[in-house]
Amino acid sequence: MEDNDEIIALIDDADERPACPKGPSWRILVVDDDPEVHIATNYALQHVEVFARPLALVHADSAAEARALLKHDRDFAVILLDVVMETEDAGLQMISFIREHCGMSQTRIILRTGQPGHAPELTVFNTYDINDYRTKNELTRVRLITAISAAIRSFHQIHAIDETRRGLERIIRASTALIDDREMAQFAAHVLGSIDTLLQRKTSTLLCAHTGTDDDDARDQPLRVLGASGRFSALLGQTVATLDDHDIRRAIASCLEFEQHRFDLNQTALCLNSGTDEGVIYLCCDTLLNESERQLLEVFATNVAASLGNVQLFEQLNFIAYHDALTRLRNRNRFILDLNEAVARNADTVVAILDLQHFADLNDGLGHEIGNGLLVAVAERLEAELGDCCRLARIGADVFGLIGPEARVNPHHLFALFEPPFQVSEHALPVSIALGLCRMLEDTPSGITLLKRANIALNRAKHDLAVSHAYFMPEMEDSTRWRLEIIHRLRADFAENRLSVWFQPQIELASGRLSGIEALLRWPQVEGGFIQPPAVFIPLAEYSGLIVDIGNWILEQSCTAFAELRRQRGAPQRIAVNVSMAQFRQSNLAATIADVMQRYDLGPGELELEITESIAMDEPKIIVGALLAIKNTGARVAIDDFGTGFSSLAHLRQLPIDAIKIDKSFIAEIANGRGGMFAETITALGAKLGIATVAEGVETAEQAGFLRGLGCNTAQGFLYGRPMPLDELKIWIAGRYDATA
Repeated sequence: MEDNDEIIALIDDADERPACPKGPSWRILVVDDDPEVHIATNYALQHVEVFARPLALVHADSAAEARALLKHDRDFAVILLDVVMETEDAGLQMISFIREHCGMSQTRIILRTGQPGHAPELTVFNTYDINDYRTKNELTRVRLITAISAAIRSFHQIHAIDETRRGLERIIRASTALIDDREMAQFAAHVLGSIDTLLQRKTSTLLCAHTGTDDDDARDQPLRVLGASGRFSALLGQTVATLDDHDIRRAIASCLEFEQHRFDLNQTALCLNSGTDEGVIYLCCDTLLNESERQLLEVFATNVAASLGNVQLFEQLNFIAYHDALTRLRNRNRFILDLNEAVARNADTVVAILDLQHFADLNDGLGHEIGNGLLVAVAERLEAELGDCCRLARIGADVFGLIGPEARVNPHHLFALFEPPFQVSEHALPVSIALGLCRMLEDTPSGITLLKRANIALNRAKHDLAVSHAYFMPEMEDSTRWRLEIIHRLRADFAENRLSVWFQPQIELASGRLSGIEALLRWPQVEGGFIQPPAVFIPLAEYSGLIVDIGNWILEQSCTAFAELRRQRGAPQRIAVNVSMAQFRQSNLAATIADVMQRYDLGPGELELEITESIAMDEPKIIVGALLAIKNTGARVAIDDFGTGFSSLAHLRQLPIDAIKIDKSFIAEIANGRGGMFAETITALGAKLGIATVAEGVETAEQAGFLRGLGCNTAQGFLYGRPMPLDELKIWIAGRYDATA
């Protein structure tokens, strides 16, 4: 061998080809059927480095051997390829195999030939995808190194561009997934997985961000670990301020303070900042990130920052949609979803609905601010005592829902929970509750069905003064379904005018003449008889709220009938109409009565409104005010079923009433010359107060005589006449008048 510029010649005493190490070297495949070319190439390229990386040569002595090698090893930056080997165009055919079959588009191919006449240079360049074409004669050591260096430089640039393109494609795919995320846990998992995908290696990573869930500034909330992978997995959920690792805390704090990414030797902190939302991605790698990896992470961090704000917004909207604004507990919608999940898990749990008794009275007496404070105090106590094992919700104004194990969700435990009063402002408020409970039954119903069943049990509990709780039983649902069917049919029949008003005579005991009639609602069947008795369907009408419309309709029908009866001889002096509590709650009741009396020309005392004793005692302030307004219209007021309630004499004196009606149960006691103590007491009370008395349910002459002797004013019952339609009443009045005329 001569100088470096000499033609590469054969070196007879050269060592055998060394083994090719894998690693950061530039790998070069030498394909030539001349062994001396392999030896000379080894010698020429030994100790050569490009971009501070050594060269590593792999040798193939034929095109066939190269094909076999490339089937399983294609990691080559450059291929030095001879043209003439097994055949005159073996090298040229090899080019198509490399590019098309192996897909090695980035690898640089330098074609070498010792017989240029077999492959003209211009034709080869125009026909084949090669990067350089040299005769072996012209490849001195320097020129070979130059050609190899240029090829590697080209390969490096193409490879870097391709890696950047692939990295951007990975960023686009990852960012698309992030945009679709609606929950922070899912978002964090995608971020951590995408980082490993971008870097093509495993990392230990933290995603930290502020965690505001309401309208407050997010930066007022703690910076918390929302996602963690690798050796950091145990840190999930912790606040950054409490992390034991000082290096992590310092890197995150510095990243946020200067609002810049930090790339250190073995740790990286990426700043996420988009307006009011901020966070940090902190990751550790075994080696320092290269420039390409840093650029990918910077672009990815920008997309993460933009998506983070969207996810936090969705979480805030989700919180608003599924949580109660006052107590911060779950709301009814979320509670139903929780019930569905419990059913799906076939969890051995109990559903409880808890109602605060007399909450409306507290609100009215102490004000809504105190009422809201009590609700918050109840929510806090439930959370403190049951939050570790139960799902809690506020599902109504003063109604709370619980899902949890029966060992904790049971009447004994819950009633004990409410024994201590609740401190709200300067008030210590005792609270009693009613409980409706439902165990998971075998039919695995939906969440809404479970809630309905617990509600059925709660309604039963509200009417149980002894224990104030009830467990759902299947027969309760049957009863409820029957009641709903009755209400539905009642509503339909009322809309189609199928209800009717009947009338029962009231007789003045002293004279025996007709003094009045009472209007009574009936629900007749088309084929005769009645669909349901009033004792059944009227409470259901009150429960459904239909009683207000029905009551107004009865008032209209009654006044119409009375106006028609006045033209008949022996007509009654007044008509009595029952009024429900729901009607009393209507602010326009007195105006309605005044209007109907004016339209039908009813004079003072001709219309009498009856309320039950229980209504009179229920809400005295509302009742007294309403009765005074009614009295001002000229109507009379009577208390029905007197003696069955709990009215006091003092309260009775405050009511502006004209008559009291003795309940028929007390009249039934009058028989065989005995009984009648209660009737006697009530009659005497009425006389003392200057209030007329009306006896209901008079069926025998003995009862009528006894009441007459007591001084009772009026009687009604089967002894005189049953309730009857208007046409029959007209006939009855006419017959009675003719008989007494």
